[in-house]
This record gives sequence, structure tokens and C-alpha cells, in this order.
Amino acid sequence: MPYTLLRVTGRGVVLWDYHLRRLALPPGSAEAEALRRFARETEVGVWAVTTAPGRGLRAEPRAESQLRDGMPWRLESSPAAGLPGPFPKPAAPSLYDSVRREDVATLLTSPDGSEIYEACRAAIVAWDGEGLVCVPAARPRVWSTAEAAIREHLRCREAPIAPGAWPLLLVNAVKGTCEPGPAVRPSAPVAAGPFPAAVRAEIEALFAALTRRPE
Repeated sequence: MPYTLLRVTGRGVVLWDYHLRRLALPPGSAEAEALRRFARETEVGVWAVTTAPGRGLRAEPRAESQLRDGMPWRLESSPAAGLPGPFPKPAAPSLYDSVRREDVATLLTSPDGSEIYEACRAAIVAWDGEGLVCVPAARPRVWSTAEAAIREHLRCREAPIAPGAWPLLLVNAVKGTCEPGPAVRPSAPVAAGPFPAAVRAEIEALFAALTRRPE
């Protein structure tokens, strides 16, 4: 069943058009109209939304994101490795439950550990010193509203992202952006310097510009 986790602010739903794309409801269907009505009228907060043709719409409040700037991170082989990607966001319980830890950002890698695909609660982008880098399109990971917005509105390139190669930023529609801190294990690769503040601000401004309530 299609599922998304969204944030509603005073200005509307963050990345509304991308959540609409993720849920992929037939235009004009009862479920699509229920979703639009929910987005127009619902209160500020974080909501888990599940909806599908013939099954109606269910929206449940959720707590704030567990991501925070400076949180420690660790590397773990992706539980989705081998799946065709990107794929729809799974509702809980999901295959990601096994790699999530309290107050730790788990960066999910290829089986050999040479590439980072995503984080356990967010997509990732990197900065190579000249521009934004996104994970190659076909890598196994959740289809991210935030990553899709960045790909479509900002200048970026695709390339494998190796652990420790470049500064990273975690991105999703609920938290916005989050810069991880030190590695849990000191022997883990360390990113070369902080993610550029001006580029992060550009991404956050994009998310704000794409926040709205449907008509």
C-alpha cells in the first residue's frame, strides 16, 4: 500500500508535489481527493499517510524526526542490497528496522562497503568540492521526495559515493537537512571537511519554495 511521511507547516506540505507523486493515486479518484482535502485542512505537524485505490486514506500523527546535526554515524550493509531501485517507501514494520539505532545515523552501503546508497532514515547527497553529487539512479534505495527535488531543481551529478570520500548531507521531507558528526567507530572513514553551509542553505530554500497546500 502506498505510504509517505510528510511535514505540514504553516505554509503547507513540505514537498507536496513529490508526496503526491510518491503515492501515485489516479487523478480525480476518491482517494486523491481525500488526500488533497487532508493536505488543505490538516494541522501543523508530522503525519504518516497511507492511501490506495479502494482502501481510503489513513493519516496518523508522528513524532519529530530523530535526525539531528552532529549525530554519530556508522556504516552497515544495506538490507535492500540486491533489490531494484529506487523503490516505494515502506511503512513500518520494514526491512530498515534492523539497521536503525537510537541516536545514530546508519549509512547503508553496498555489500562490499565501497558505496553509500542512503541512510536508514534519509537520502544522502555529497559535495565533491565543486558541486552536488547524488547516488547513481538505479542504486537500491527508497525513492526520496527530497532527493528527487534536488535532482530536478539544482545542479548535480551522479557518481558512486564512497565512505569518507566527500562531506555528506542527509535529506528528507520531515527533517529537511542534517549534517552527521563523528563516526561511532574511530576507525571508520572520515569525511573530508564540513558540508558547505551555503549549499545546504540553497537546499533548504528549495524545500521551502516547494512547500504548499493544494488548491
